[in-house]
Amino acid sequence: MSATAHHSRLTASAIRERKGATPIVCLTAYTAAMASMVDAHCDVTLVGDSLGMVVYGLPSTLGVTMDMMIAHGQAVMRSSSRSLVVIDMPFGSYEESPEQAFRNAARLMRETGAGAVKVEGGVTMAPTIAFLVARGIPVMAHIGLTPQAVNVLGGYKVQGRASDADRVLADALAVAEAGAFAVVLEKLPETLGRRITGAVAIPTIGIGAGVDCDGQILVVDDMLGLFAAFRPKFVRRYAEMAGVAEDAIAAYATDVRARAFPGPEHSFADNSSQTS
Repeated sequence: MSATAHHSRLTASAIRERKGATPIVCLTAYTAAMASMVDAHCDVTLVGDSLGMVVYGLPSTLGVTMDMMIAHGQAVMRSSSRSLVVIDMPFGSYEESPEQAFRNAARLMRETGAGAVKVEGGVTMAPTIAFLVARGIPVMAHIGLTPQAVNVLGGYKVQGRASDADRVLADALAVAEAGAFAVVLEKLPETLGRRITGAVAIPTIGIGAGVDCDGQILVVDDMLGLFAAFRPKFVRRYAEMAGVAEDAIAAYATDVRARAFPGPEHSFADNSSQTS
């Protein structure tokens, strides 16, 4: 990647300045091909630990490692040039202490070139966020439904209903005060998403938190319909790629068995003048 391409990237500071302005467009990407497509249209590309389920078939995000995040972060950085690339800190890489978090966040940024990291947690993680920001690590926070805490939360349930709303609001205020440049709000009532967005000075990025957030993010595989049976309520499918891909694979298999592929146009003649 050229120095010019690197310097034309959106920064964490630029995203923070988008508070209350044109909505911030975010999607996940885990591979070079997808990163190139996402980068052309989105402000933030998140290398999410959701890759554990999407790419590796794990039952949750808890089995994702630093090495996985680095490898996919490198692929996404190589194939993007304008969006801010944010990489998730995987489970167990930051919760123990601010010092542990800094070592691993510094490694993620050093080995990938990404512009920021994302950590889950609110009031509890605020001191760690402040520690990282003070040492040059831009942090996107993530509150509400935090998938890494799914065993404590008792499943992937909506957070912040009724009397629980004040707890989630306190989390939002804490991470904003700690210096996070943005905060992901996952699976909250729409009214709470609106309330938090109005209460914090940093952009809110919703995923199942209503239309009033400062931006939106989805797992790209979900919005493309690549998993036919997985249909979260908060996802709009903009395509049904699973069916398209399966039809294409079936057609390929049929052609191979019928010796209809490869055809003459896909084959090479025994002619020294043809080099390709």
